[in-house]
Amino acid sequence: MTGLFPARPSRWPAWLCAAALLLASGCASPPPAAPTPASHLSAAGPWSGRLSLQVDSEPPQGFHAGFELLGSAQAGELKLYTPLGATLASARWNEDSALLLRGDEMRAYPDLATLTAALTGAALPVTELFEWLQGRPARAPGWSVELGDHDGRVRASRSEPAPPATLRLILDRP
Repeated sequence: MTGLFPARPSRWPAWLCAAALLLASGCASPPPAAPTPASHLSAAGPWSGRLSLQVDSEPPQGFHAGFELLGSAQAGELKLYTPLGATLASARWNEDSALLLRGDEMRAYPDLATLTAALTGAALPVTELFEWLQGRPARAPGWSVELGDHDGRVRASRSEPAPPATLRLILDRP
């Protein structure tokens, strides 16, 4: 016998096993990397849950994602996920710069406010967001916040600058 089939039937199982292993290794994906410990960045967090951002622009824009947030307003990481768990984007920042990773694309920004505006259509008050997630009210110019009695919900509305925007966060329960 020639072609795809081996000449000796005794070699068939080894060939079949090798092919199966090759196919399985080509389809396998590595396990997700463990989150970077945030203990050196902040005593609070990490946080995870769902977020929604509605921007009343023309045309209106809506953004919904799962999220994981590590660190602080000075240095941290935000990962955004689809409902099925695929990574939409990842942002990393420190006091000097911010980096956005989307698929194979990597873009640098001068600060986190510029990055969040590029990612979501509205600059988000990240410093205050870290306070809100800890259940502490903090004032952000143009924003009002409802903390939801420490039930893991945050609702913040921006009236200025235009366009108005509404940010909602629901934290996962441990």
